[in-house]
Amino acid sequence: MFELTKDHDDFRHAVRDFAADKIAPHVAGWDREHHFPSDLMPQLGDLGLFGLVVPQEYGGAGLEHGGFTYLCLAIEELGRVDQSIGITLSAGVGLGINPILSYGTEEQKQTFLPDLVAGRTLAGFGLTEPDAGSDAGASRTKATLADGSWTINGAKAFITNSGTDRTSVVTVTARTGTAADGRPEISAIMVPSGTPGFTAEKPYDKLGWHISDTHGLTFADCVVPEGNLLGERGQGFRQFLKILDDGRIAISALALGCAQACLELATDYAKTRNSFGRPIGVNQGVSFQLADLATSVEAARLLTYKAAWLKDEQEAGRRSVAEVKQAAAIAKLYSTEAAVVATRTATQVFGGNGFMEEYPVARFYRDAKILEIGEGTSEVQRMVIARGLGLPA
Repeated sequence: MFELTKDHDDFRHAVRDFAADKIAPHVAGWDREHHFPSDLMPQLGDLGLFGLVVPQEYGGAGLEHGGFTYLCLAIEELGRVDQSIGITLSAGVGLGINPILSYGTEEQKQTFLPDLVAGRTLAGFGLTEPDAGSDAGASRTKATLADGSWTINGAKAFITNSGTDRTSVVTVTARTGTAADGRPEISAIMVPSGTPGFTAEKPYDKLGWHISDTHGLTFADCVVPEGNLLGERGQGFRQFLKILDDGRIAISALALGCAQACLELATDYAKTRNSFGRPIGVNQGVSFQLADLATSVEAARLLTYKAAWLKDEQEAGRRSVAEVKQAAAIAKLYSTEAAVVATRTATQVFGGNGFMEEYPVARFYRDAKILEIGEGTSEVQRMVIARGLGLPA
């Protein structure tokens, strides 16, 4: 059965110390100004966080059969300080590096991975469209192959890390034909930043994740070489379902960081905030809420760590893809919903102060809701879990 080692614990504390020193003092200002801290990315790279699942030949840590648990610990600790920074790492690895690492040619890996691992550049992943979210097969973006080049036309929505000054490439899914069964043939194509016809639209005005970079993308007769195909033609949909399974565990870790932060903040506040001459934590109306919150945080932690361990075991050939898919969906569903409840509980404990932006719980409250939506909604997770139980699709 899984358990964290001393090395895991030492790593966690290294990331925690970094977050407390380099991130925590600045997040309130970054959030207020909707500022993406580009200069922080190489620092995350120097700490090795972008390369935890990447082999050493591409600049990574060489933990490809064990690195996913380390990655989730890093995302949890960053997310405990700020959710935007946590999702930047999560998306940078899971949606930026992982597709190239998993399906790229050796030339593609050598071209992009060293800079991505070092944090010198970032990569995005263009799946969602204005009219195609959970139904990714409804993608309308098209890519036509002629004379050795792909010509891409279409649009993508809500794409993380896609418009920063460090973004080097975005991998997009597009219709490249019709499959034998009549369904759309979906392929994945890499589009380098600066390619004519590729535009990252202005940043979204979001409810939360103000520090995270998120754009809509448009492609108007955007031409890239035929060799920019990532993996096999027609396999893009299958590839990215696999990518999303891994990403759901990472989002579970991000949600865990959010819930843990809310538990710590609310508990400390309940010990020091006095009402009627005594700390509000004396009141069962407060203490019972925090007891319930502590219980849900512990459950989310166990589900997240188990799913991460199963992923590492699957990479080593000891567990099945189906086991990881089910565990990822369960962890993502529970942890994200627990995080939303945690932010509401913490805000309630803080009372009127919880509604003030000077207190971190307000930022966590705004940031939490997207956790139940991105990387597959809670409804989609329930569908996946039900199918894993053998119920009819």
